Amino acid sequence: MASSSSPAPTAKRLEGKVALITGGASGIGECTARLFARHGAKVIIADVQSELGRSVAEKIGSETGQPVTYVDCNVTVESDVENAVNTAVSLHGKLDIMFNNAGIAGNNHDKILSTEREDFMRVLDINIYGGVLGAKHAARVMIPEKKGCILFTASVSSALYGGPYAYTASKHAVVGLAKNLAIELGQHGIRVNCISPGAVQTGLAKQLGLSEQQVQEWSSALANLKVVKLEVNDIAEAALYLASDDSKFVSGLNLLVDGAASLPTTTRAY
Repeated sequence: MASSSSPAPTAKRLEGKVALITGGASGIGECTARLFARHGAKVIIADVQSELGRSVAEKIGSETGQPVTYVDCNVTVESDVENAVNTAVSLHGKLDIMFNNAGIAGNNHDKILSTEREDFMRVLDINIYGGVLGAKHAARVMIPEKKGCILFTASVSSALYGGPYAYTASKHAVVGLAKNLAIELGQHGIRVNCISPGAVQTGLAKQLGLSEQQVQEWSSALANLKVVKLEVNDIAEAALYLASDDSKFVSGLNLLVDGAASLPTTTRAY
């Protein structure tokens, strides 16, 4: 989580924009909500963690002086997602940024014989269908405005193999969904992109039973980029770039923040 003592940005890159972040009460979502607010965005945090979400929204609002609102939202329930989008429009008159970040890891089954339907479908329901609903209702209000930005949190698992089946399948599907949306919604001036983090300590890592040290060791071992370490704020910074006008002609991208872990390696003579 970003420190509340972080210096104020010299230029607010999201000044006047309205952003809705699912899964915004913790992890990547919370860090991104804080960074977006610091850059001038009016933020709506949508999550199922009611008490935590309200506390986080209040704290970020107090730190940044920006309006930050919490709304209960199960991303697999269409009426919840519709309400979250309607809340953003009701409060602020528009929705500029929809960050479909909510997701779960599911059971840590990396063997096909251990795969169970109930867990598999639960992961797909949240990670994929939740994103479909987020994009659907964001598009509903963005298309008439002829502008907007829709983001998804995918994963390095969208470019690597060997992880849990449900999670890997869901993240490949999220990237495909985003690319398909980029084709359709680009006709209306709406940009759609993915962010694929490498291994970073979040609630998902905890779901897989990994400690912070284990995640860091795993991330460092996978990455071809050495010396520096991946932090949650690095993912938030990637989201800031894709949400801002700095990337005004970037759409259909799966931005891998993975230290080149997804690149094939060969034996080098140097």
